[in-house]
Formats: sequence, structure tokens, C-alpha cells
Amino acid sequence: MKLQNKRIVVTGCAGFIGSHLTERLVNADNVVIGIDNFTAGKREFLAPIEGKKNFELVEGDLLSLDLDEIFRGSEIVFHFAANPEIRVGITDTRIHLNQNVIVTYHVLEGARKQGIKNIVFPSTSTVYGEPEVIPTPENYGPLLPISLYGASKLGCEALISAYCHTFDMRSVIYRFANVVGPRSTHNVLHDFLKKLEKDHKHLEILGSPPGTKKSYIHVSECIDAMILGAERAQSSVEIFNIGSKDSITVHQIADIVVEELGLADVVYLWTGGVKGGRGWVGDVKEMLLSIRKIEDLGWSPRLSSSQAVRKAVREMIGKDETKL
Repeated sequence: MKLQNKRIVVTGCAGFIGSHLTERLVNADNVVIGIDNFTAGKREFLAPIEGKKNFELVEGDLLSLDLDEIFRGSEIVFHFAANPEIRVGITDTRIHLNQNVIVTYHVLEGARKQGIKNIVFPSTSTVYGEPEVIPTPENYGPLLPISLYGASKLGCEALISAYCHTFDMRSVIYRFANVVGPRSTHNVLHDFLKKLEKDHKHLEILGSPPGTKKSYIHVSECIDAMILGAERAQSSVEIFNIGSKDSITVHQIADIVVEELGLADVVYLWTGGVKGGRGWVGDVKEMLLSIRKIEDLGWSPRLSSSQAVRKAVREMIGKDETKL
């Protein structure tokens, strides 16, 4: 599935990862139809491709849009539209069902009706729950997510698999580590930068020291991996982990943010967290994915987790880039 000179639909095209992907696909001479309702995505993220003849933007909600005309003639759907905020599921238990699972059903039905045979879907490492095997490979099971977000993404994976086998479609599913970089709108980096902007001397940190320990990947490398995985996938339902080869703690992330801001003597105020020191209910304590499967196809991350975080922080504060 060479991603060049194709007609491609991207849902969630104005989101963090979706906008980077859309830009890459447009610049590879594909005709791209982007869909977004701008509840999480931002119009300014599409500025680099605004006005390009091979990009068309459709504004609307996938729960109510008539997808027949939008999807007609396309060959691939990159389905990135979702609610990515894990914590919102604690107070609104329907949001991930509606915006992730039901929306995915609508997209799959639209693709089926228009004869689109290729679906690319970004899932998440949270589908693994808290695995006993770390680094965690794609064939690990059982999959027992501990958040409603993780459960919704696993439900989406199941729907996609069923559609592929029932209607002779093909899919590539990516299980991401934590992705960081420009255009991100929520994560621990945003939280720390916002708090330190208000108070240079103290930093509240959710959880207990040293915090959760997870893998981080820069969005530019994530897009590279996605493109390669989509182009080289072999199975009707192909699943790839995408992440770095190591992991870092929340304490280490705080140190990087403080250092890049040029601050000194910042006191870390740990909240104590929930359920054994987690930042919030549903927060996985340790995550590191095995990426051997996609490495065997020819992709490998250049940046470690700490390098990806440092690069992202520099981009977020407008600091000059230096070689990492």
C-alpha cells in the first residue's frame, strides 16, 4: 500500500498527530480529504497545507455526517478522530463510547458502503492494561485495560478486525507509546509548563515519587513509523507497537522541563496520587512496548524517551534547537 498518489480520507485531521500525518500525506502528492469538528483539533495546525489543491477540509461531526459523498472514490481511511483524554472517562462514562467506539462504527460503515478496503487506525498502549511482560509485544494477552479510554480503543480494534474479516478489508493498527511534540494539546509536559509559568519555585506533581515510568516518542518519528508500517503491512489485520526503546519516570520529565526553562531550586510537591501512587484512576504505572516487529521492517527510533521529551519541551517553549 504505497502512500503516494492515492485518494485518502483522514478523520481528526486537525488534531495533534492527525495534522502531522495529513501534512505528510499531502506533501507526498496524495489527494487528502480531511474531516474534523474542531473540538480537540485546531485550524492553525492545518496552516502548512491550507490552500493546497490536493487538500480538502470537511468540517463536521462523524456522528452525524453523511459519509457517502465524502468517502466516495477514496482508497484509504486514516481514522484518527477520537477523544484522547483518559481522565475525562472518570466523570463522563459515555464520552469514549460515543466519540471513539460509535464514531469508529460510523467510519467503518462509510468505508464498507463505498468499497474502501484499507483502514489505518491509531490505538494505544493502554489496551494492554498492566501487562506482566515488559517490553510488551503485540501478541501479549489477555488484554485487560484499566481505563475507559483503553477499553474504547480495544473495542475499536475489535470492530476493525471484525469488519476486515467479514467484508474483505485490510487494516493497520498502531499501539502508541506517549507521543510528544509540536501541536500537542494535553500531556504531562503541558501540565508542568503551565504550572511553572504561574509559580517558578514549586511544581505540583500528581502521584508519588518517582511517578509512573513510561516510554515517549517524538511525533515526527511516530509519523515515520506509521508510514512505513502502512506501506509494508502484510496481514489483513496488522498490529504494530510504536514507541522508543526505553522509558523515563515523571520525576525525570520534571527535571528536563525545569532544566530547559532555566529554573533553579524548584520544589516538587507530590500529591501522593491514587491506587499506589498513580497520577489518576486508570493511569498505568509502567509502560514499555516491544517494537521488534516494526524494527524488523526497517524502522527504528533515533531518539530515546528523554531526548524526545527534551526536544518536545524546546519546541513548546520556542527554544532554539540544538543537536540532541
